[in-house]
Amino acid sequence: MFEFLVCALAGIGAGVATGFAGLSAAVYISPILVTFLGIPSYEAIGIALASDVLASGASSLTYYRHGNIDIKRCIPLLASVISFTIIGSIVGFFVSSTDVGDTAMTYWTVIISLGLGFWFMIKPVDGNRGHVFSEKTRTIVAVLLGAYTGFLCGFQGTGGGMMMLFILTMVMGYALKTAVGTSVFIMTFTAFIGAVSHFAINGMPDLRRLAICVVFTLIAAQISASLANKIKVSSCNLIIGVLLAVSGVIMLLINLRNSGFADFDTKDLILIGVGAVFVILLVLIFEIRQLNKKNEKE
Repeated sequence: MFEFLVCALAGIGAGVATGFAGLSAAVYISPILVTFLGIPSYEAIGIALASDVLASGASSLTYYRHGNIDIKRCIPLLASVISFTIIGSIVGFFVSSTDVGDTAMTYWTVIISLGLGFWFMIKPVDGNRGHVFSEKTRTIVAVLLGAYTGFLCGFQGTGGGMMMLFILTMVMGYALKTAVGTSVFIMTFTAFIGAVSHFAINGMPDLRRLAICVVFTLIAAQISASLANKIKVSSCNLIIGVLLAVSGVIMLLINLRNSGFADFDTKDLILIGVGAVFVILLVLIFEIRQLNKKNEKE
């Protein structure tokens, strides 16, 4: 029962992050499975990536139906990310261990997560950025950053979603909902390739744990993506900002602990996630009430 609850809660957290912000499921699933169930990190990353496939695919369809995916402009980025996801998976196998710290975020990705999180909360993204440079220059920069993003996805299973948001909003100038929709579209392919690579190299994980994570991630992602496309852009900025900021804080603390600068129980970090979910629920309740009032007037 304990194993079921851990996998289910990990999947729900990952699904919310995927549906609302296009974040990789590994940001939440991998540390939780390793910390509470003692699963080797490489296996946990494989489960997280597999959970990401259906969740991202279903979410991208929801965003597509609402006109919030730009497939044509993201093709070069997609090709770059996919290529380096394969490379990252191979490299990750040779340097992985059972310690989640070995697959924790680099400090650069932590900075991206925290920076974007607070940016979205303080100054909402409206899609008018990224036009200082030409389309060709933006594409070249996006492809280079996509290579780094793909390597992160394959190597440690995390960081792809938040880096994708950075590329699509700050470099390519996408509106936030379009950026998230395009991000989950790309993550569908990278998660699939990453999962297949992990399973081919390391073998299949525990199928029961995999099934629980996949199902709950998919359900939570679908609900989140549906709500994200209906609520106001300002509220999307707030929710995504909270998710990114909380993820950044958790990853920063993990890095500090593994570097010997801090000493605490990893399980305490779950409290931060609970606080983030509470804030998100408050925003959602407010938005749903506003939507109901609007529908009643119409």
